[in-house]
Amino acid sequence: MKKIATIITILAAAAGAISAQTWEFGGVAGGSFLPGVPISGPQGSATAGFQTGFAAGAFVGQTLYRHLSGEIRYEFLQSDPQISSGGTTAHFTGQTHALHYDLILHTDRKESPVQFFAAIGGGMKIFRGTGAEQAYQPLSQFGYLTRTQVVKPMASVGGGISYQLSQRVFLRAEFRDFITAFPTQIITPAPGAKFGSLLHDFVPMVGLDYLF
Repeated sequence: MKKIATIITILAAAAGAISAQTWEFGGVAGGSFLPGVPISGPQGSATAGFQTGFAAGAFVGQTLYRHLSGEIRYEFLQSDPQISSGGTTAHFTGQTHALHYDLILHTDRKESPVQFFAAIGGGMKIFRGTGAEQAYQPLSQFGYLTRTQVVKPMASVGGGISYQLSQRVFLRAEFRDFITAFPTQIITPAPGAKFGSLLHDFVPMVGLDYLF
């Protein structure tokens, strides 16, 4: 009987913990800013990267503990590949998609309507070159812009602040850095050209967060 009582107590506690967890979903929008990476080679130097573009996303989160939550997130980023050197720019239409899971360390919502949070996680980023390839491309001595798709592992770090508008609705402002290896399948180095290895995508966003 004692074992049965113990099991019932454990199950009841687990059920209580599950029911106490808070779920939330929301949407965000902002911009995507990529500083690019240097190119060095026999023809001189240049920069390879992606133009500033629109960013939008959605997320579903779960409060795991008092100061820790988890979020599954998706972002669409309008990112046109480009190569620049000496006032000349070769560009191509493109887009990226980020899918990742982040752990969120935050202050307690019950103590204040203002909540600060930090985020760290990882997932993948899908780069797509969607433009029309041309027989001649400016700055082809440094690299080639290609119509293709590649998936890269991605690290996600950042933080932000949220403000309680009502019992279940929060206004959120955040900043993320999506870090990947440079997608040389999208911007392919020319013979002898060397690209920088890491690409940072700085993404400030604002949005709404709904608890349920």
